Amino acid sequence: MKPEENYVDLVEDIIQEVFDKELNKQEKICTSLSSGIDSTLLTTLLKHHFPEKKIHAISVKFSESNDESETAKKIAGKLDIDHTTIHIENFLEELPKQIGITKSPFWDLHWFHIARKAKTLSDCFIAGDGGDELFGGYTFRYEKFLSLTNDSTSVNERIKSYLNCHERDWVPDQEKLFNKKIQFSWNEIFQLLKPNFDNKLSLLNQVYLADFNGKLLFNMMPLYKKFHDHFKVKYVAPLLSHKLISLSTQLPDNLKYDKDKKLGKIILQKILQKYEIDTFVTKEKQGFSVDTQNLWKKYGQKLCMYFLDESRIIRDGWINSEWVSKYISNKDLEARYVNKFLGLLAFEIWYRIFITKEMNDDEKLKI
Repeated sequence: MKPEENYVDLVEDIIQEVFDKELNKQEKICTSLSSGIDSTLLTTLLKHHFPEKKIHAISVKFSESNDESETAKKIAGKLDIDHTTIHIENFLEELPKQIGITKSPFWDLHWFHIARKAKTLSDCFIAGDGGDELFGGYTFRYEKFLSLTNDSTSVNERIKSYLNCHERDWVPDQEKLFNKKIQFSWNEIFQLLKPNFDNKLSLLNQVYLADFNGKLLFNMMPLYKKFHDHFKVKYVAPLLSHKLISLSTQLPDNLKYDKDKKLGKIILQKILQKYEIDTFVTKEKQGFSVDTQNLWKKYGQKLCMYFLDESRIIRDGWINSEWVSKYISNKDLEARYVNKFLGLLAFEIWYRIFITKEMNDDEKLKI
């Protein structure tokens, strides 16, 4: 057996170990299912490992956004499992409730809908979290980072290049966004990221490390946990098992990202091919994502204008009113600026719920 095949079998074996440990006593199991590699892989392995169990897959469809639910429905049909699509018209409508649960000022909290629906179907929920970070799913980022760097690139330039691969998460005039109470510093951002790049790892492995130590650890995992705890749903993420995290650091580069073909998650795709389900999978990474520019035009801009008109976070010295005034009337904002405004909206809602205590988390954001 080739070493490559050894790794493929080992990944599958570890996933099935997690299934046996966590799911043996579960009669009904719920999974999230987009048309992507991670969720399709886990749902497929789950069905083959436990053919007798009742499996129900959940997909999410956001208004005026890329829709993977039809493909997910076909995958569910191929696997002969139940499937439900949650339709979300106004992505921001239940933001106060979501912030009330997480107690954090974030806006992209779509997992709330999945966890809530899962509770009605099962007490146990399976998700493919960690697949991108551990097995090379952010191909667009790797391609860009490698085009901007080489082995002689300085640590600071590597960090700068990495940030330029995350342009949706910051804006060029970001330092002007904040007021006196937030002493924003790019130097602090660089210092936070420095350990990921000031080491002897290869360029790609530095990106993998930074990705793992970023949103996955400090955004997705803690926020998802709060939703699962709130709805009392057992959450199982096989790809984030200690064994797979450890194994992912030992995988040869050619089993994660193919630089020539610009393909990622090679090892996971090989498992999908084994079960003849790979042809259903969407090739480009998408997942459950909302089109923020369409959201801005339909709901976001009006909600931001309403809540930031007499903003408490501006009044109390956290956010610069001039920055807000400069952009808020623009209906055709760049996506990165839309994301910043949605972040400000979440900050304002959080502030009114937990600081000024003038807002109830049961309120809905409607136009």
